[in-house]
Amino acid sequence: MKTPFYIRPTGRLAPAAGEGRVISVGGRREASYAAAEIVERNGTSVRRRLVTAAELLATPHAGLEPVLQRIAAPRAAIADIPLARTLVMGIVNVTPDSFSDGGRYLDSAAAVAHALQLEAEGADILDIGGESTRPGADPVGADEECRRVLPVIEAVVKQGGVPVSIDTRKAEVMRRAADAGARIINDVSALTHDTGSLDAAAKIELPVILMHAQGDPRTMQDHPRYDDVVLDVYDWLDARIAACERAGIARERLIVDPGIGFGKTLAHNLALLASLSIFHGLGCPVLLGASRKSFIGKLLGVPPAERLPGSLAAALAGVDQGVQIVRVHDVAATCQALAVWSGAASI
Repeated sequence: MKTPFYIRPTGRLAPAAGEGRVISVGGRREASYAAAEIVERNGTSVRRRLVTAAELLATPHAGLEPVLQRIAAPRAAIADIPLARTLVMGIVNVTPDSFSDGGRYLDSAAAVAHALQLEAEGADILDIGGESTRPGADPVGADEECRRVLPVIEAVVKQGGVPVSIDTRKAEVMRRAADAGARIINDVSALTHDTGSLDAAAKIELPVILMHAQGDPRTMQDHPRYDDVVLDVYDWLDARIAACERAGIARERLIVDPGIGFGKTLAHNLALLASLSIFHGLGCPVLLGASRKSFIGKLLGVPPAERLPGSLAAALAGVDQGVQIVRVHDVAATCQALAVWSGAASI
């Protein structure tokens, strides 16, 4: 049996220090790392070791070389936006029951105004969804979901200047949203919920965000279990990428999201947050969606409206590990935090 290998870049370097034998993520010299954790898994046996980048690159290993190539390969632009820096995706929930702001933007005019405000605050992408996928949420029919989101997408595309993403699990909503002007598909089920979604996404030919979730939103927090949450999520996403490629969706069109809060305990979420850089080995841009999530509340005992500091800390943890997109509620605050972090990291 082939032993899977994983590489987690660590020890981020400032651009001036990123010369010589370093591990660079996605073709970006400013996202360079001095060392890596090498992980080998054979069944239930997991072996980890830390090596310098120089050591890793000086002694090529047949099992590690494909992973290194995927880490280093330049990432394609998303909806014509180059991935030269971390992009900020603003959340627009056109729902009555989302965990953080359910009901505030259910009215189309309110949702459009909110989306345009997020763009003015610095959002690079606007993610519009009409079905809550919070823990315990009930599903929404495709017609109702379209009734909620399509007018908002059409108005934002007409009035705004940044790409719109459709947050949906349904093939019909994907198709109709694309016709309305959406330029990215964000599926929390990684194209598994709807049997027609793989074919629909292949034919629509838009970038697709594949998110990991263990179970359906109604049951996903009922005792989630993993052998090793980081490696299990990685393997699951790897399998979904392979399924997409078989369906005619090129890897260059895919973005991966480890799914913070979707079928994970507090310990699982923290483990994923600490190891985000391992997912660069999948050869796709990495998206982090940790904004206002319940793990922050469990750590601090605060409701969603009071989780901004924790959300910013999570976003910066992701940026330090080279994630290409952060999906957030608080765009202005996130952009400010990223500007300060980037300024300091560039010295």
